[in-house]
Amino acid sequence: MSKIPAPTSTPNTWEFLRDPMITPTGFREYDARWKYPDEINLPGMTALGLGIGTQMKKRGLTPEIAVGNDYRDYSLTIKNALIVGLMQAGIKVKDIGPCITPMCYFSAFHLDTPAVAMVTASHNPNGWTGVKMGFEMPLTHGPDEMAELKDIVLNGKSEPSDGGSYEVIDGVWDAYMDDLVGDFKMSRKLKVVCATGNGTAAAYGPALFERLGVEVVESHNTLDYTFPHYNPNPEAMEMLHDMSDSVKASGADFALGFDGDGDRCGVVDDEGEEIFADKVGVIMARDLIKLYPGATFVADVKSTGLFASDPDLIAGGAKADYWKTGHSHMKRRVHELGALAGFEKSGHYFLAGDIGRGYDDGMRVAVEICKLMDRNPDMKMSDLRKALPVTYSTPTMSPYCSDLEKYDVLDRIVAKLVAMADAGETLAGQKIKEVVTVNGVRLILENGSWGLVRASSNTPNLVVVCESSESDAQMRQIFAELDAVIQTEPAIGEYDQKI
Repeated sequence: MSKIPAPTSTPNTWEFLRDPMITPTGFREYDARWKYPDEINLPGMTALGLGIGTQMKKRGLTPEIAVGNDYRDYSLTIKNALIVGLMQAGIKVKDIGPCITPMCYFSAFHLDTPAVAMVTASHNPNGWTGVKMGFEMPLTHGPDEMAELKDIVLNGKSEPSDGGSYEVIDGVWDAYMDDLVGDFKMSRKLKVVCATGNGTAAAYGPALFERLGVEVVESHNTLDYTFPHYNPNPEAMEMLHDMSDSVKASGADFALGFDGDGDRCGVVDDEGEEIFADKVGVIMARDLIKLYPGATFVADVKSTGLFASDPDLIAGGAKADYWKTGHSHMKRRVHELGALAGFEKSGHYFLAGDIGRGYDDGMRVAVEICKLMDRNPDMKMSDLRKALPVTYSTPTMSPYCSDLEKYDVLDRIVAKLVAMADAGETLAGQKIKEVVTVNGVRLILENGSWGLVRASSNTPNLVVVCESSESDAQMRQIFAELDAVIQTEPAIGEYDQKI
């Protein structure tokens, strides 16, 4: 196979229809995402499929893969182009049809295939596409696998082979539902807002709650790939505020919101208060540590410091491990440590051991939250929130920085912040106690407050999160002083949201 040159063709040309076009920056740390058709075309997606198949054979895997797609109007076309490439590589394709990402992950267990490829742009706006892929579930591609795949695809190392085939698989949804719920039924009455932002999870969330025996208040549960209300992203305040309005209007016990491909979950309590996902993780960990004393919990570097400092978790012998942000990084860390669960501030939760299969699944989280409430029949969600030690956190904020520049920009920002710490400077009037550079830089202050800057792996942005153990004012000051350093870089653009 020949190398794929830097993209030069444009839509409505002969070359665009004939020649693979793939922008190299679409190969990210743990999945692949491009704007379609500006950064990848259909021949490019076929080349990607051929590359994935070649990678499978290079690693000695059984040549079988489960493939699915989200509900966006162009995802089926893109999936079909990917399938052509997989079959060219001699791979037997098992197409489970439109689905949410965790259902595609589950299908690897259900169908006993070593690999999955899910065509989805997750919560990215329309115009984006991509593939979440993995070998040896529950693990998905991380930086090493993505670098290898990029090299195979772009440098002409793909190898066509005989033996490819295609099969449509039915019944995965029913098997997935049985795996999620089994014969469990709620013993207490619950009324829950199910918010999906018209994304793919709209086809699954309400049915899941009904099987659990939960009264459903539907919120934007009609499939509509134009996303007429908001982009389905339960980390964004727009979606969380809409969920809050639905709780207040309906008198629901809480709201659960799912992102565009169903692998993330957001929570709003009975008082309409948004509970950021890392705090939900602490609530879940507090409940689970009673059932599994001494359990290990992994949290990403954007998450609250409570996983390490919460008195209830300490009393239960919980072990906290802070690790790199990103669903593939977190899955691997949970797997490596034998952790009971991993929690990411973005709303990816990785439930393992007796409570999950180790991959991120918003529906599995919904089941476990309902079970948690069933085990605590006298508690409201707001009671569980109020029982946590009080901290003050920003939302996850993302200033623009191009994919071509963001890692160099981040390196310079990290160097400036490390130099501040080495010089004994303070942040928000607090001495910098520790500098963690496992993923960007997290400055931990003497009182346990902290601020984080890292590069987004999925979009042209940096990521900024701050938390104070003392006050809202201190949290805002941490952000202001951190942002002052960030703004020394001219490549930094506008934030998507601020405090």
